[in-house]
Amino acid sequence: MPPDVTHFRLQFSPQLTHEKQRSSHRYRQGMYLTKKKLIPILLLILSIISILRLLILSLILRTSSALSPPSQHISPLFSTHNKVASHAPDSTKHPRRPSNSTLTEKEFKVLSNLVALKSPCNLLIFGFQPQYLTLSSMNAAGSTIFLDDDYHHDMMIGKVTTNSYNTRTYKLGYSVPSKKAYNLLKHARQNQVCAPNPTVIQKSKCKLALRNLPLEVYEKKWDIIVVDGPKGNSPESPGRMGSIYTASVLARALNVYDVDVIVHDVDRMIEKWFSWEFLCHDNLFYSKGKLWHFRITHHFNSTIFCPS
Repeated sequence: MPPDVTHFRLQFSPQLTHEKQRSSHRYRQGMYLTKKKLIPILLLILSIISILRLLILSLILRTSSALSPPSQHISPLFSTHNKVASHAPDSTKHPRRPSNSTLTEKEFKVLSNLVALKSPCNLLIFGFQPQYLTLSSMNAAGSTIFLDDDYHHDMMIGKVTTNSYNTRTYKLGYSVPSKKAYNLLKHARQNQVCAPNPTVIQKSKCKLALRNLPLEVYEKKWDIIVVDGPKGNSPESPGRMGSIYTASVLARALNVYDVDVIVHDVDRMIEKWFSWEFLCHDNLFYSKGKLWHFRITHHFNSTIFCPS
């Protein structure tokens, strides 16, 4: 008698189900192992991509820096008559002025507005920046004198052509380093010879007085004085102690009107100290960036710089 169909199915169905379960388990196990192996491979690929991006960025930066043109000075607008003082030292001792000491656009606007307001006037500038040539051009009907300590500016000024004869440049050698500023300040406070007397500054015994300037600097009545030199950018380099003191004395000459004195780089200690000491907080008219604008009113027979 043939076997019952139901009995036949019951005998083999469990075995087939078990085989399917084992096959499904092996498939899932294989998938798990495959994912586990892919993780480090993906990490390696991502690392390689990151390194390649950094290398490409580095190459781009190097290429752009190599192709960028070198910075150039602003082309001057006119020529000047250069006169070299006999006491000037060897030019090899005067390194270039760092580029970051140039005036910002807003700082220069303060100066240009002032010159435009007072022109024609007598303009005295301690130091030199290419931007200052614009000021001299604006003051073509007046008189402008540069007292410069950087011998590298000769080439720039010498290439300029104009019909102006009211601008002169004198080369000076400053010998007092910035590191002596504190002792010089004590000397000025303790000695009456440093009192503000414009008539004797050329023969003054005050250690801060600049006695080696061209004669016309002492003889002229200045309307605007700008102090932006010497460099004073290190303890060993010449400082602006004498420039600020001398500018303050010259501003107190026998003028019947106010004299404007501009000091640059007042973020530095020496410029700040000596401006407060000899140009006075009460005379501070305006400030912009690293520029202080003092307006000096003449006080006849005054023996002190700052009354208060």
